Amino acid sequence: MPATSRARWPFWNDLVQHPDYDAFWQARNLRPHLHNIKTAVLTVGGFNDAEDLFGALNTYQSLEKQNPGTPNRLMMGPWIHGGWARGTGEMLGNVAYGPSPSRWYQENVEAPFFKTYLKDAKPDARNIAEATVFESGTNQWRTFDAWPPKAAQSRTLYFQPGGKIGFEPPAAGAEFDQFLSDPAHPVPFTEATDVGMTKQYMTDDQRFASRRPDVLTYQTDALPEDLTLAGPIRALLQVATTGSDADWVVKIIDVYPDNTPDNPRTAPNVHLGGYQQMVRSEVMRGRFRNSFSKPEAFTPGQVTAVPFTVQDLLHTFRKGHRLMVQVQSTWFPLVDRNPQKYVDNIYKADESDFQVATHRFYHSPVHASQLAVKVLP
Repeated sequence: MPATSRARWPFWNDLVQHPDYDAFWQARNLRPHLHNIKTAVLTVGGFNDAEDLFGALNTYQSLEKQNPGTPNRLMMGPWIHGGWARGTGEMLGNVAYGPSPSRWYQENVEAPFFKTYLKDAKPDARNIAEATVFESGTNQWRTFDAWPPKAAQSRTLYFQPGGKIGFEPPAAGAEFDQFLSDPAHPVPFTEATDVGMTKQYMTDDQRFASRRPDVLTYQTDALPEDLTLAGPIRALLQVATTGSDADWVVKIIDVYPDNTPDNPRTAPNVHLGGYQQMVRSEVMRGRFRNSFSKPEAFTPGQVTAVPFTVQDLLHTFRKGHRLMVQVQSTWFPLVDRNPQKYVDNIYKADESDFQVATHRFYHSPVHASQLAVKVLP
């Protein structure tokens, strides 16, 4: 970036000067200060918010923990950033959500909430559920007395040899899959070439990624019954690399049956048979696997645990669909390229620091990569 451009973007300068979660960023974290809140709070967010899904979910949780007794509600819909206040929310990309979720929220939650707490009018917003959350897959609103739902059961999805994933621990067999990660040829975050399509990547078809040799793909068989995941997903990846740094991306995907009919509102060249809808995704820069404040290099060739949280969802994988998980190490330009050679500040890496590396992803009984999920009965 030219010096004249850098001078115009002070936030960029802050990023370059503070690549880790140091005192500079810690002082700007609002959540520890969300205490002694006396007014009723309605936190509204969108599961397709490409800019700040984290903010709504974690604002609600901080308010809940630090303000016992204060009316605190969570509202999560299938929206993009601010989508609950503009647009209908009926569709994102090629995925339809049914009649206007935005209007339903405005009429059934937002209006009663403000009428009650600002005008003391009826209907009484105190009857609004603790959490009102849109369930994609079935396209229905659901209410809960807590988020994540108390009824959700903890289960573990294990990566397995042969491109499988399921609730059974891996048996003996091939211990790992591997791929060549080249920063000069990164995996794009979307197949679209229109810069105006950025938000749509949250529901994009991932078939383009499945065809790449640097994307590992694991999936269930066709599901014999509906499977509903609710709340956050805890990833624990067991990996090794020939380099000394690496990023790890996990994408949760709903694979439609091959006989799924097309939707007349999707793009003309898109067919929903076999569509691989991204439902949730997250990246962990490997150097921060144990602390965002104290980065660490990888020891080349050493199997290393990489734990991180994949943000919340409420999605039903319908009977006959498949649950797929893709694992990769680049996601450009949504995530800047990792040199794959440990340097103190990636923003200041030289071109010579960028190197090709071989990454191994383990799914053995000893090194079992896994996803801890919450399943609604």
